[in-house]
Amino acid sequence: MKAIFMGTPEFAIPSFEALYESDFEIALVVTQPDRPKGRGKKLSSPPVKLVALEHNIEVFQPERIKDSEAIEKIKQVKPDLIIVVAFGQILPKEILELPKYGCINVHASLLPKYRGAAPINFAIINGEKKTGVTTMYMEEGLDTGDMLLKNEVEITPEDTASTLHDKLAIAGKKTLADTLKAIINTELVPEKQDDSISSYAPIMTKELGKINWDRSAEAISNLVRGTDPWPSAYTLYDSAVLKLFAPVVLDKQSKEKPGTIVAVSSEGIDIASADYIVRIKEIQISGKKRMPVGEFLKGNVLEIGKVLGYE
Repeated sequence: MKAIFMGTPEFAIPSFEALYESDFEIALVVTQPDRPKGRGKKLSSPPVKLVALEHNIEVFQPERIKDSEAIEKIKQVKPDLIIVVAFGQILPKEILELPKYGCINVHASLLPKYRGAAPINFAIINGEKKTGVTTMYMEEGLDTGDMLLKNEVEITPEDTASTLHDKLAIAGKKTLADTLKAIINTELVPEKQDDSISSYAPIMTKELGKINWDRSAEAISNLVRGTDPWPSAYTLYDSAVLKLFAPVVLDKQSKEKPGTIVAVSSEGIDIASADYIVRIKEIQISGKKRMPVGEFLKGNVLEIGKVLGYE
């Protein structure tokens, strides 16, 4: 049985491996075009393209999957199944209706919660204690199709969007592998999504990382972790933009105005919030690399009593 795999970033690679190791033959990999990257604007290939070429699988990189040429290319393969993992383009109805076993998406949330582009980030930002991966049949709506299988993943107090991304990518491989076995054995029982309990995780923007120190320490910590590594949580120190990482909520309160630096040491910067103190253990200033606060303090001074933030 022939399958097409559609995916682009690192997150999709474990799911690619699940399909490669299954009873389906990957006849084609569809991914985004090569894009200029870095200061030199050198063309860079998507991670999924590189892994497909390592396995000697044909790669197709349409600018628009909705174009007639792209649709015709997919039709020529006559796939029995299409797997989509963080592809980055919305599939037209003509493609969705093509395969015998449908188009199946691996989504990084426990649907119907966190439909949309940034489920990993918003699960942390919103203070969830668990998230997971859902496989589902694709339809024209955004992440609204019938659910197939789920796997839960715990969110720890230390997790960032980066570490949770890696956990969910691995969970995605297992969830897809189980889904593929269930297809072969005709054991799948699709479940409708309950739209009344659905939520949406929109695309991340730089503006989202701006810290409001009048919020609780836990909310600030969640924002810092949920925007790490991008777009990063940030604040102002005088006129300098500081990006903040590795937060810890201390069991201490301060009577100082929220945003006030109440202590500075090699352990971190202690900052007042609406309730408890937030300790920031890593920092990045414009034009410099991210570093532990102890290292930053070797060549810089952070003044106790200074109030961070935007007027």
